Amino acid sequence: MNKTDQATPESPPGTAVVVTGEDAGRVAFAAFVGTALEWYDYFLFGTAAALVFDRLYFTTLSPVAATMAAFATFGVGFAARPIGAVIFGWLGDRIGRRPALLITVVMIGAATGLIGLLPGFGSIGVAAPLLLVLLRLLQGVAVGGEWGGAVTLAVEHAPPGKRGRYAALPQVGSPVGTLLSSGVFALVLLLPSDSFDSWGWRLPFLLAFPLLVIAVYIRRKVEESPLFDELLKQDERAKIPALDVFRKAWGRLLVAICSALLGVGGFYLLTTFTISYGTGTLGLSRGLMVNATLTAAVVEIAVIIVVGRLADRLGPGRVTLWGGLLSAVCAFPVFWLIDTRNPLAIVLAMSVGIAVLAVAYAVSGALLTELFPAHLRYSGVALAYNLAGALTGFLPFVATALLKASGGNSWPAALLLVALSLLTALGGFLGERMRVSDNVTSG
Repeated sequence: MNKTDQATPESPPGTAVVVTGEDAGRVAFAAFVGTALEWYDYFLFGTAAALVFDRLYFTTLSPVAATMAAFATFGVGFAARPIGAVIFGWLGDRIGRRPALLITVVMIGAATGLIGLLPGFGSIGVAAPLLLVLLRLLQGVAVGGEWGGAVTLAVEHAPPGKRGRYAALPQVGSPVGTLLSSGVFALVLLLPSDSFDSWGWRLPFLLAFPLLVIAVYIRRKVEESPLFDELLKQDERAKIPALDVFRKAWGRLLVAICSALLGVGGFYLLTTFTISYGTGTLGLSRGLMVNATLTAAVVEIAVIIVVGRLADRLGPGRVTLWGGLLSAVCAFPVFWLIDTRNPLAIVLAMSVGIAVLAVAYAVSGALLTELFPAHLRYSGVALAYNLAGALTGFLPFVATALLKASGGNSWPAALLLVALSLLTALGGFLGERMRVSDNVTSG
């Protein structure tokens, strides 16, 4: 199937929309700031699930069962994300990209801050894990609408021929969010163990409140997408965008989901699961594993910036294809290096593993936005990305179960990473042939 196939949806007709590099840069930066906050909040939960939630909220379970329960709670957020994609996809495709993004950033910032105030099992009993799950659900719903809107807004303001680099800027929010969350956790881990368990771990979550104020201030200054303004003038909006995506663009949706699997699921295998695996199975220090994640996040930033520009020349689908294949090749060597228990080898392994999966992740925004026409774009992108998240969000849980079944061996996790990588490569191969274009001119 290619982009001229009559069976695929086409972009709505209309007059050309003029965009400028200055406007595009400002909008992409605002998208980056909000996305960085979203992922800071989201990644905090993953790190805390690996380090502290099992002991504070699931104290009645055995150590392995408590870890699996913490990861199951972590996965609940991914299961909720498609709900957010439907809700905020409707809002973004019917009312506007900008109001949807303001609501999502407030929701996730508030939910994260409240986690920092949540008493443990010892204080309020079973209500503690139940409230933790509820706040995680709110996080998931908010993130379900955030990323799709951020990349949609950035791409729809980008000059033609430069969508890859502008779509990559919101992607930088992911490693920056990781950097912030891992960095703050690395600092609080310097506290004595009793202090960390009682109040130290809460500080990174409470920091979400002031960060939220900054993100809202910046996003309020962002103008609405010029393409959405054109849709309003032409009355080309879908009544129920998510339904139209499933009815008229289901093939594109499947391809988009495949192309996004590695950037979501692979990342959590190499961070959330690996932190738990290193500390629980290999007996490594929590500080080492968190710092290795910190180093990998710095490497990921550089990869995203470079690869985003490369996508403008080669096409995001081709870059996704090669990124998926490269990640499949590196999967087993990465876990072999971690199994050495050597600190330098572990830092190298996590840096290489994150770097290669970041190749596909860097261009995911550019590819997904060009798989859907403008009147279905917010919903299509959000659904694809978050269904990929729902399918892979329980991978740390699955990997932990397989780890126990295999007697503590890492090869099941490596095999899972290979499968994700090959599916993503397939998505990139097909996606490059299904891209649509908008009627946009530079100013």
